[in-house]
Amino acid sequence: MTYGNKKVASNTIAFTVLSILAVLFLLPIALVFMNSFKSRLYISSAPFQLPTAQTFVGFENYIKGLTSSGFFVAFMRSVFVTVFGVIVIIVCTSMTSWFIVRVKNKFTRFLYVMFAFSMIVPFQMVMYTMTYVVQSLCFNNLPGVIFVYLGFGAGLAVFMFTGFVKAVPLEIEEAAEIDGCSPLQTYFQIVFPILKPTAITVAILQAMWLWNDYLLPYLVLGTRHKTVPVAIQLAMQGAYGATDYGGFMAMLVLAVIPIIAFYISSQKYIIKGVMSGSIK
Repeated sequence: MTYGNKKVASNTIAFTVLSILAVLFLLPIALVFMNSFKSRLYISSAPFQLPTAQTFVGFENYIKGLTSSGFFVAFMRSVFVTVFGVIVIIVCTSMTSWFIVRVKNKFTRFLYVMFAFSMIVPFQMVMYTMTYVVQSLCFNNLPGVIFVYLGFGAGLAVFMFTGFVKAVPLEIEEAAEIDGCSPLQTYFQIVFPILKPTAITVAILQAMWLWNDYLLPYLVLGTRHKTVPVAIQLAMQGAYGATDYGGFMAMLVLAVIPIIAFYISSQKYIIKGVMSGSIK
């Protein structure tokens, strides 16, 4: 077998394997979308069958999903937490990474190790202590949970930003300082624009985490300020098992659409940002 034939064969095998994996990952989403148009009486009995004239209910499930369990209000809460949480994480962690790289001493090295160590600590180990501290500091509200997310998301963000900041030439910052820029002006006008690829990557990863997270909002906010995952989970708790699976499926579709749209529009920056932050 020649080299060309081997390459074609390997590419064919890789394409086949990736196609199978893509189907396996997309199948649950397709099932949820398909069942969101079926009557709840037929979802449990025939979840894999396409909607028919007898089972198809149009957008009735979506109307129920929007009007039940306060889904629209929970949706707006999730938007608030995700948008402002991502902004706070990017600004704070990028500045921290810049400080760690430029101020080289024992304290910054220790600080970097602590951020890196925080990535491997399971959330379940600290969630009870975290809940007590959050309640003591009165952070059990929407603005407060943003700072809680900052603490848990800082590890990965600092790790990625630090690797990229090392590639930023120090001469650029020195030239800005000679021109009269303050440290804040140097950072926001010179350094931060250079960090744009990594910032977008961090924003994508953090947004997907914040939007889909269930446990932390449930522990911190409870059912008083429900986010989308909490609202969907409560929708499953029907009285005497009488759960409206049609509305539940519709709520899942509505919850997935924003994050999929955001990911598709920004996916080209993920690999670029990760490679820049890890290699440089």
